[in-house]
Amino acid sequence: MNWHDRLTQTRDRLRRLNRAIPQTAQAFGGLGKAVKEGGVLEFKQKEFVALGIAVALRCEDCIGLHVEALVRAGASREELGDVLAMSIQMGGGPSMMYASKAMACFDELTA
Repeated sequence: MNWHDRLTQTRDRLRRLNRAIPQTAQAFGGLGKAVKEGGVLEFKQKEFVALGIAVALRCEDCIGLHVEALVRAGASREELGDVLAMSIQMGGGPSMMYASKAMACFDELTA
């Protein structure tokens, strides 16, 4: 499955979940908005942090969503590579495998 299809499926699953638990979804959405809009780091920097965590925690759907956000924010392949290298340093072999997925996602979404 390609990353475009995977992102569509992820969003569809999240919409169904949000309808089932609207109060929780609204609260979680508010948290996301607050952390992305507040503070001293720029949006792109925060998305790099989120991507590093997604790689370390091995969440493929999270990787897709955060790489997509980084593409929209104008991240370069070199910047992404730097973040992925740090993720690998912190997470070892398993992070190497998920970092390769993140790079493949970036390459597909920017092709």
